[in-house]
Amino acid sequence: MADVTLKIFRGNGEGGQLEEYIVPVAAGMVVLDALHYVQKQLAPDLAVRWNCKAGRCGSCSAEVNGRPRLTCKTRLDSLPQDQPITILPMKSFPVIKDLVTDVSWNYRVNKNIPAFKPRAGTNWRMQQADIDRVQEFRKCIECFLCQNVCHVLREHDKHEEFGGPRFFVRVAALEMHPLDATSRTATLKKELGIGLCNITKCCTEVCPEEIHITDNAIIPLKERVVDDFYDPLLRLVKKIRGADKPSP
Repeated sequence: MADVTLKIFRGNGEGGQLEEYIVPVAAGMVVLDALHYVQKQLAPDLAVRWNCKAGRCGSCSAEVNGRPRLTCKTRLDSLPQDQPITILPMKSFPVIKDLVTDVSWNYRVNKNIPAFKPRAGTNWRMQQADIDRVQEFRKCIECFLCQNVCHVLREHDKHEEFGGPRFFVRVAALEMHPLDATSRTATLKKELGIGLCNITKCCTEVCPEEIHITDNAIIPLKERVVDDFYDPLLRLVKKIRGADKPSP
């Protein structure tokens, strides 16, 4: 057994401070195990959100040593042992208490995205390649780490103008579905503000499901917005044909 020092944020939306806790470490422990030790032995009032402890629910998101992570998938032995481990709540969302943040804004954004609508007379048989293309986006566990690391939300607080990477992934799953009939480019341009994204790929780097958010979702969606709103020839062709959404 060895000991590790945790510096955990204690406070609420009005302010707080880092408090130190010494935790004995056993082989295979993750950050969430250490937080549970603090709750059980040192600070029973420590607020931590978690559910499955298996990297599937996305509930235990926090910032560990300055990087957005799932605490249930971050092993203590993967972090420097010669210095304290700092654990903070996600910065892009209001703090409720300690490590628990209010992420309800995300669900309000979600409600503004037009739902799946099948084409009239749809034959539900699809090519495997089409299934594989959208399946990647369905892996999202809504941990909101990508939302937290996005500088548009984190540093510039553009919550009213910008939907964030998670919802570009959701739109991509709908837009690229071969049987969907609804165009969401207007939603992407106006309500979700996809033009504010400058392709830093930070969201892809922190995704625990290894979704290629930037390359496979954001960039293709940006191209569709450009085609629909800024390509006069393509707009004319679509108007003549009566097409209501880009080809998948």
